[in-house]
Amino acid sequence: MPAPSPADLLPALLADDPARPRITCYDDLPGATAGERVELSARVLDKWVSKAANALQEEWDVAPGSVVVLAARPHWRAAYWALATWAVGATLSLVEVDDAEVAVSDTLPGPDAATSVSLTRASLARSSDVALPPGVVDEAADVSGYGDFFAPWATPEPDGTALVTGSGELTYGELVDAAARRWPGLPRGGRVDVAPASTQDLLLALVAAWSARGSLVVHVGGTDPAVRARRAQDEGVDHQIEVDPA
Repeated sequence: MPAPSPADLLPALLADDPARPRITCYDDLPGATAGERVELSARVLDKWVSKAANALQEEWDVAPGSVVVLAARPHWRAAYWALATWAVGATLSLVEVDDAEVAVSDTLPGPDAATSVSLTRASLARSSDVALPPGVVDEAADVSGYGDFFAPWATPEPDGTALVTGSGELTYGELVDAAARRWPGLPRGGRVDVAPASTQDLLLALVAAWSARGSLVVHVGGTDPAVRARRAQDEGVDHQIEVDPA
């Protein structure tokens, strides 16, 4: 039986229970989005992923073997761009590389790439909240026009690279098992709480929780422990995973 791929996780959740919340994100970073809570079911998240994946595939010719650089804080928008990259079968890099087709960033200037996409954290944003340089794609304004259904033109091989970090690479055949090994014993269908120190933490926690058909509660930006504990009670959290500080 082939190893599970990260591209298989969201479709499995859609089949299991499309209406159940699968990621709840609290934004505690300073700025206009401070205090924002966003909750996405598998069905709603699939629409975001499909729009981004269609943009990657149709507009920017991203496919297996292509590289997408993600330079964003560990936020729900970063998660759906990662899922979109895996949906098209490309390589997601959390470090800068020389040959990236697309770079998605929540700061300016972003990493060098053939196409640069500016990510806006605010959930209801219809355009970027800052003036963008010429040629930079406004994610909030431009990606929403792509379709809500995605069908990949190609699928990656199990030995194709899925994730590149500062500490190494993981293939499509390795990523799900590697995440599960990092945080073993997550409860089946559990509500998992995490305060990620990096986007790598977020993505591995997401993969680990979803591979157990669970959901994730994410706190971004130095959340006070007492606030996190209160939220965990309100959210029905039954497992908390800890990460090493950045």
